[in-house]
This record gives sequence, structure tokens and C-alpha cells, in this order.
Amino acid sequence: MDVAMIMQELEALGKERTKKIYMSNGAHEPLFGVATGAMKPIAKKIKIDQALAEELYATGNYDAMYLAGIIADSNAMTLTDYNRWMDSAYFYMLSDYVVAVTLAEADIAQEVADQWITSEEELKMSAGWSCYCWLLGNRADVEFTESKIASMLEIVKNTIHHAPERTKSAMNNFLYTVGISYVPLHGMALEIAKQVGPVELKRDKKKSTILHAYESIQKEVEKGRLGFKRKYVRC
Repeated sequence: MDVAMIMQELEALGKERTKKIYMSNGAHEPLFGVATGAMKPIAKKIKIDQALAEELYATGNYDAMYLAGIIADSNAMTLTDYNRWMDSAYFYMLSDYVVAVTLAEADIAQEVADQWITSEEELKMSAGWSCYCWLLGNRADVEFTESKIASMLEIVKNTIHHAPERTKSAMNNFLYTVGISYVPLHGMALEIAKQVGPVELKRDKKKSTILHAYESIQKEVEKGRLGFKRKYVRC
């Protein structure tokens, strides 16, 4: 399959309702409005193809960019490649659910995410924290340095309420993910979540959303999900 054929297939799968939902979350033209599940048959046919992923991502079409993340070869991409993808990730569904997810399957994931977290750029920071959420929710606890994750929890405690909105959301998710998926620091994450309290996420032209990691962690623990790890990061 080449890019032209794939774009035709994506256009045929597009739904106006889905397109409106994506646009209400920050997507802009060009896009078709393809549900992520509807892309799976195309992804299965292509499998992993980095060259094709690069071509799709470069179209600037949101649906094509999302598909690019599914078929990308995470370990074939360098820091320069990931930064290039981030530069084109113009809203959080690309930064946190395409670029960060693709990065989470790479060997250099923590190294790149660490740089983004300290970048002081909202979406890069958001992608960095989100990448750690995908990592912690999938990889074995032994793959992480406990002292490093602990210091990251302290950063969340001290800065979350003053962080940019998308970064704030990703930091809250990090707090929740450590509390559920990284057992060595469950207690610390729960205590910090309690200290942080409700986090207000302001959204353009929409009501604010209140995030509460402490309550969310408690609910998951009650369901017996402490130590939860997902089998796959990408669809």
C-alpha cells in the first residue's frame, strides 16, 4: 500500500460526527474523522513500516498521523526524529496519544521523555509525562529507578497547580499511574495525591474539569487493580 491508497481508505472511513469530536478537542483540517478502531485492519495489512509512517505523518492529516504512530518502528527513530514529530504535534491527542505512545516502545523512551519534561514547552512536557504513564503502565517495575520516580512525584507535588493546562493533566495522570502501576511507590503516590488534592483543568470554551488522583487511585485499589500492567502500549 502507498500513501495515496491509504489516504483514500482513511477518507472512506471518516465520519462527520467523529470529525467534530476530534475538532472540539483541538484537531484541525485536514482530517477525516476516523475512529481509532477502524484503523486496525489497515494497520494489520501494513504492519511496521517506518518509511510509510514518516510519509503519513508528514501529510499533516490527523488521521494519517495517528495511523503513522501505530505502524512506526519505535526503535528506528532517534531523538531527532522524535523531536521532529513533536514539532508537528499541534495538540494533545497527537503529543500524548501518538508521539508519546510511539516513544514508549523505544529503548530511548526515558531519555527522550526526561528532556521533554524539562523543556518548559507545554505539549513537550505533557508528552514527556504521558510517556512515563505509558511506560509505567506496561513495563516491569524493575525497569525503573525508584529514586528517580520518587523525585518526579516530588516535582508533581510542587509544581502541578502552576503547570500549563495540558501538562497539568499529564502530571495528574502520572501521579495516578504511579499509584496504581508502580507498586514500590504506591504509598508515596497516594500520600502526594492526597496533598495535591483536586486539580482544576481549564479548557477553552468549556467548563473546567476537576481531576482528583487520590480518589481515582483509591477506586482502582478497591477494584483490586493495584499493580495493573497493560499488555500492549500501542493498539
